[in-house]
Amino acid sequence: MSDTEATSTHAPQAPHPRRWPVLGLLGLAQLMLILDITVVAIALPGMGAELGLDRAALTWVVSGYALAFGSLMLLGGRAADLFGARRIVLAGLALFTAASLAAGLATGAPLLLGARVAQGAGAALLSPAALSVVVRLFDGDERNRALGIWSALGGGGAALGVLLGGLITAGPGWAWVFFVNVPVGLAVLVVLARILPALPRSGGGSLDVPGAALVAAGTGALIYALIRAGDHGWLDAVSLSLVACAAVAYAVFAAWQRRASAPLMNLRLLGRRPVVAGIFVIAVATALMVGVFFLGSFYLQNHQGHGALTTGVLFLPVALVTMAAATAAGRVIGLAGARPLAAAALLVAAGGFLVPVLWSGTAAMVTGVSIAAAGLGALFVVASATALGGVAPHEAGVASGIVSTFHEFGASAGAAAVSSAAAAGITAHTAARAASGFDDAFLVAAGVAAGSALIAAWLVPSADD
Repeated sequence: MSDTEATSTHAPQAPHPRRWPVLGLLGLAQLMLILDITVVAIALPGMGAELGLDRAALTWVVSGYALAFGSLMLLGGRAADLFGARRIVLAGLALFTAASLAAGLATGAPLLLGARVAQGAGAALLSPAALSVVVRLFDGDERNRALGIWSALGGGGAALGVLLGGLITAGPGWAWVFFVNVPVGLAVLVVLARILPALPRSGGGSLDVPGAALVAAGTGALIYALIRAGDHGWLDAVSLSLVACAAVAYAVFAAWQRRASAPLMNLRLLGRRPVVAGIFVIAVATALMVGVFFLGSFYLQNHQGHGALTTGVLFLPVALVTMAAATAAGRVIGLAGARPLAAAALLVAAGGFLVPVLWSGTAAMVTGVSIAAAGLGALFVVASATALGGVAPHEAGVASGIVSTFHEFGASAGAAAVSSAAAAGITAHTAARAASGFDDAFLVAAGVAAGSALIAAWLVPSADD
C-alpha cells in the first residue's frame, strides 16, 4: 500500500458497494471487544483455581484490559486519522487476536495479565478506527441505521457474554474464552484485508504519546490503590501514596494538554457542565455494572456453589433487563428530562443492591441485581444524551471519544473497588465470613449509587439550564 491512502475506485458520491458486509465484519470485531469483559468475568473463578491466582491478580484480569482500552482509545482514534483507518483497524484486530492466543496459553499471572493489557491496546486501536470507517462509508438514513446496529452491540454483547462465558467455562474450560477469539479474529482479518476500502486520511499532526502515558500511569496507580485496599485497608500509607501519585499524574496530564501541539483530549470540553455530567454518569454506571458481573460471578460460583453454566444463565436476566431499560429510557428521556431520570435510575440501582444484603440466597441476588440493572441501563442513555447534547456537531466525535474513555475507566475502577470491598467474601474459607464480605460489597455499591443520585440531581443540567 502506498504511503498515502487512496480512495476506492467507485464514484466519490456513490455509496460503497460493500459497505454492509464491511459493517457486518467490523460489528463482529467490535462484538469480540465488548464480549471480552462479561465473558471473562464468568470464567474468573475457574481461572483463579487452575492458575492459582489470588484476588488481586483476578481483579487485574478485568481491570488491566479496561485500563489499556480506556487509556489508549483516544490515541487509537488519532492514529486512525494520521495513518488511515484501514491500517489501524487491521493492526488493532491483529494485536487483539494474537494477545487472545497468548492469554489462552498463559500458565501464570505474568503472561495472562500482559496478554490482557495487549488485548486492551488492540481494542483501543480497533474500536475508534472501526467506528470511523462506519461513519465514512454510510450517509443519511443509512448512517443512522448503521450506527443503530453499532450501538445495539453493547447490550447484545453483555447478554451474549454471560451465556458464552458459562458455556465455554463449563465445557472446554476457561482458556477457550480467549481461544475462541483466534479463529474468529483471523477470519475477519483475512476478509477485511480484502474488502475494507482505503479511505483518505482525515488529519495531520502527531500522536500525543506522552499524554496517553500520563493517563495510563495515573489511572493504573489509582486502580492499584483500590485493589491494594482490600488487603491492607483503605488508609494504608502505600495505598494513599498511590492515590497521590495518580493525582499528580492527572495534574501533569492537564498541564501537558495545554502545551501539546496535538493534545489527546480537548480539556475545554471538560469545562462544560453537560459533558462533565455525562462522563460522571457513564463512569458510575459502568463501574457499578462491571462490579456487579465481577462480584456476582464469585458470589454464585464460590459462595452459592453454582457451576459456570448456571451462573451464565442466572446472569442472563440482568443483561436483558439492562437492554430493555436502555430502550425504554431512550423513549422517555425527552419527556421526563435527563436530571430526574438520572437521579431516579440511581436510586433504583441503590435499592436493587440492598436486596441481597437484606435477603440471602441465589434468588435474592439475581432479583436485586436485575432491579439494579434496570436503573443502570437507563443511565447509559442519560450519559450519552447529556454529554453529546451539549456540544456542537463538529465536536461530537471528540466528545464521544471522551465518553467512551471514561466508560472503560469506570469498568476498570468498578472491578477494583468491589473486589476490595468483597475481599473477605472472595477469599473466605467459612460461609459466614464469605456472606459478610459480599454484604459489604453490595452495601458499598448501594452507597455509591445513592450518593451518585444526589450528585446527579445537582450536576446533570435540567431542561431549563
